[in-house]
Amino acid sequence: MSRYSKIRTLYIFVVALSKLPDEQMARTFNKGRNMASGLALWSPLLHLLVLVMCVQGTGGRKMSETQDGDGHETTHTEHAHAHHPSSHMHHHMDPSVMIFFTLEDLKEGKTMAIYFPKRNPSKSPHLLPREEADQIPFSSKELLHLLHFFSFSQDSPQAKAMEDTLRECEIEPIKGEIKYCATSLESMLDFTRGVFGLESPFSVVATTHLTNSTTNFQNYTILEEPKEILAPKMVACHTMPYPYAIFYCHSQQSANKVFKFLLGGEDGDRVEAVAVCHLDTSQWSPNHASFSVLRTKPGASAVCHFFPADNLVWVPASTSM
Repeated sequence: MSRYSKIRTLYIFVVALSKLPDEQMARTFNKGRNMASGLALWSPLLHLLVLVMCVQGTGGRKMSETQDGDGHETTHTEHAHAHHPSSHMHHHMDPSVMIFFTLEDLKEGKTMAIYFPKRNPSKSPHLLPREEADQIPFSSKELLHLLHFFSFSQDSPQAKAMEDTLRECEIEPIKGEIKYCATSLESMLDFTRGVFGLESPFSVVATTHLTNSTTNFQNYTILEEPKEILAPKMVACHTMPYPYAIFYCHSQQSANKVFKFLLGGEDGDRVEAVAVCHLDTSQWSPNHASFSVLRTKPGASAVCHFFPADNLVWVPASTSM
């Protein structure tokens, strides 16, 4: 079995664990902080899942990265290894915003320029156990204390990234949205369980790199008809730049559609990509990056976007595969 087949097998195995029978699921996802015993199994496996999803990475997540109001990444790092497609791209735009598309693009054979960051898990922050994370303040009011705690100077790029992350996490959600910045695996699962309901099992899907490409930005072609994951509710969790792993998790009451794609890159890269289409964007900021990329405006049309491999999308367990 090839290295990539093993990665895919492990991913399926971890996802399958989230589809345990109800009585086993209840033991895993029980109420409040009593879930620690169930997480004894889940915690190392989900840590491993996060590592597996970004195992193709070639560079660590930089603390100078920021994210926009919907949790989608905009990076200010250099794209030294980016491949610039000769067509289908907006040359004046930062490649990192090239993750958006429309419902009309959902068809086999469609070619799009897409940015998939490649990150090295050994250099990426890791999730802390809840008992450890809860001892560290997570508030912009405590920024000076936190900079001292992590040994960052006030004028450093890391300080700016921490400030941006804390501010983003403290901004009020848009109408119809609930959001939460998870500082631990347990708190992420608590929030997700709150969205789906205590008795509703859920599972995780994520973008998976099937080949070892080092190209961040290139033209990709949809190789098969996209498959919709039926998800009346979903929770998207985006990584945020911080000294330890922070996930910006949010769920919207408005209608969304979740899809899986098999993509083929110009350099032979193969990606099993996860994307979501937001059908109602009327509450979004007019300055949202998607509107510049797609040349539209809030409420005018649905906005779809791909997820990088270190983001997690939680969906009802019965629909995830």
